[in-house]
Amino acid sequence: MPLRPALATAAGAVLLLLVAAPSAPAASAAPTPKETVTVDDTGRIAADGTVTLSGTYRCADTTGPAFVSSTIGQRSSGLRHGIGGTLAVCDGKEHSWKNTGKPYTDSSSGPLEAGKAYVEATIVELHPVGGLPLPRFHALQDKQDITLTKI
Repeated sequence: MPLRPALATAAGAVLLLLVAAPSAPAASAAPTPKETVTVDDTGRIAADGTVTLSGTYRCADTTGPAFVSSTIGQRSSGLRHGIGGTLAVCDGKEHSWKNTGKPYTDSSSGPLEAGKAYVEATIVELHPVGGLPLPRFHALQDKQDITLTKI
């Protein structure tokens, strides 16, 4: 069997398993108060459109890999852009995170600009349940207002 159809078949099987799999309490558990993620009040945007966001996080008790992910948006466009993902060390101690990425833009969305923006940051673990890595959320910072400054 050629590689491309085999990968498509495997991806379809994984998707079917994810949809059909019963939800596990550990994978949908609410974040605990000791687990936090913050966003710095200022983000940076380079001349080429590359955005850098940062903050701190604290998480614990993971069995799979965990990441700090972030998105940014500006109210003028209503679009959110994913900006990187940092591997998280979940040892119960506070750590810094920094994500860098260049948002995709087209003629309908336009580029991000210096000025007011909002950021969402999340700590998510790929928690193994029955052999499948399912998302387990550890902390969320929802729509933190920031200032995006040119560098």
